[in-house]
Amino acid sequence: MNLFDVYPLFDIEPVKAAGSYIFDKKGDKYLDLYGGHAVISIGHSHPYYVEMLARQLNHIAFYSNSVKIPQQEELAEKLGKLSGYDDYNLFLVNSGAEANENAIKLASFSNDRKEIIAFKGSFHGRTSAAIAATDDTGIIAPVNYSSNFVFAPFNDIEAAGELITEKTCAVIIEGIQGVGGVQIPDQLFLKKIRALCDKMGSFLILDEVQSGYGRSGKFFAHQYADVKPDLITVAKGMGNGFPMGGVLINPLLKAKHSMLGTTFGGNYLACAAGIAVLDVIKNENLIENALQMGNYFKNQIASFDGIKEVRGNGLMIGIELDSPCAEIRKQLLFDHKIFTGSSSNKNTLRILPPLNVKREELDIFLEAFSQIFVKTMAA
Repeated sequence: MNLFDVYPLFDIEPVKAAGSYIFDKKGDKYLDLYGGHAVISIGHSHPYYVEMLARQLNHIAFYSNSVKIPQQEELAEKLGKLSGYDDYNLFLVNSGAEANENAIKLASFSNDRKEIIAFKGSFHGRTSAAIAATDDTGIIAPVNYSSNFVFAPFNDIEAAGELITEKTCAVIIEGIQGVGGVQIPDQLFLKKIRALCDKMGSFLILDEVQSGYGRSGKFFAHQYADVKPDLITVAKGMGNGFPMGGVLINPLLKAKHSMLGTTFGGNYLACAAGIAVLDVIKNENLIENALQMGNYFKNQIASFDGIKEVRGNGLMIGIELDSPCAEIRKQLLFDHKIFTGSSSNKNTLRILPPLNVKREELDIFLEAFSQIFVKTMAA
């Protein structure tokens, strides 16, 4: 049997990782400023994280949600306190797509509506409802198209006002658009959407799968706008590489048995990983580090002549060039051994390092980028 060939692969085979670095089978060392799509939040192989997983594995790795799993309650308590949403409830799943799927479903259960407003440039996952809310026709199969999903222009208050009506079940928006090129919703725009949802009896879903868990310099990116969503979806950095996700749910939305379910969500190992991440973020002040390092990096990179725009908050940063960034990204990887990311906007380079990245590690990128960029501009 062969693997189903859906991923374009770099000819690199990692065998171990530590902190902000990855090592391949040849012994080459790579600076990881992408973290596998913003997944690595507290650094590769953090010793506390490894200890927590190993300890749990030696006791019990899995049982279904038909029994009491105290680690779920510990995770919920710590997440509530650190995020500022301690009055919300938590439903645990395995991925960002699954989190968005369940948030949409829960909204529809709660107001008995089916129209979902999403936005141009959005990415919410690859499962049925999540991909229907994603603005990328190239990855949507015919079976996933649905008239229940309507796309509004991003950051257009007037258009949102016309589309959000009494028929609207929910509005789903990313705290910061990731795949869309690190696009930040205006604070006034988010406030207006919140007010429209309140007026129309609709729910506001904040997709913080990539922008959450301290990456933006606040626990959630939407907290810059001082709005409070009804549902918040999380994943990626939540488990630092262990597959897990969740939905934070306003207590006004009521649960009933069997309305949602998952086999693997909230298993013992996932909770051990999630608790370790929250402990490290808190004890090592990683949200503050993300803010400081992000501000430093943006100030440095913005000084380069020829860069069109630098966008982002904290350590979720997009560097937009005047031309496609693929060649620069390739040179960073193979000539300078630095991982970065791309976006649907082919000109935008995405920088998503661990939240405990050090200034000297960012300086390695800045020096390499400077060398490549000067050559590119001179060509």
